[in-house]
Amino acid sequence: MQQMKHVSQTNQKTFELVLTAILIALVFICAFLINIKLPIKANGGLVHLGTAMMFIAAILFGPKKGAYAGALGMGLFDLFGGWVIWAPITIVARGLQGYIVGKIAWAKGKKGHSLTLNIVGAIISMPVMIAVYYVGEALLYNSWVAPLASIPGDILQNVVGLLIAIPVCKMIVHIPYFQKKFH
Repeated sequence: MQQMKHVSQTNQKTFELVLTAILIALVFICAFLINIKLPIKANGGLVHLGTAMMFIAAILFGPKKGAYAGALGMGLFDLFGGWVIWAPITIVARGLQGYIVGKIAWAKGKKGHSLTLNIVGAIISMPVMIAVYYVGEALLYNSWVAPLASIPGDILQNVVGLLIAIPVCKMIVHIPYFQKKFH
């Protein structure tokens, strides 16, 4: 009996590790393959679907997986997408954002099944993400004024992510896996 319990725990840990890796990969792919460079600032700025996928991961799978998916998925995007200097900032900003979204979406035992908590989580995470990028950019460019140009793009990226993620999550929670697993 002890042997079976150990195997079951090992299988569960393996499943959780694989699931986290898949979520990281999905965020990376969504950011890497589907992105639009914004013309509103000289030093970059993108709208990509990685934000939507990070919101989905955090809402459906909770704060830890949301943090890993956001930090590592988008950190990898920066590394492989030509934004290497931004990777450390992205890891912090998106890790915190994914954690906040998941923490709020999973509050009160809802585990991503409350439309209100999902939206609130995403909205509350946005100023945190924007603040981390603002400070990071200010330090990179030695200016507290220049990063102001990035804020509209950051807001746009988050709003697009939210507008995609919320309806997708609303549909996905009806899949039997989520009904069985979380209820």
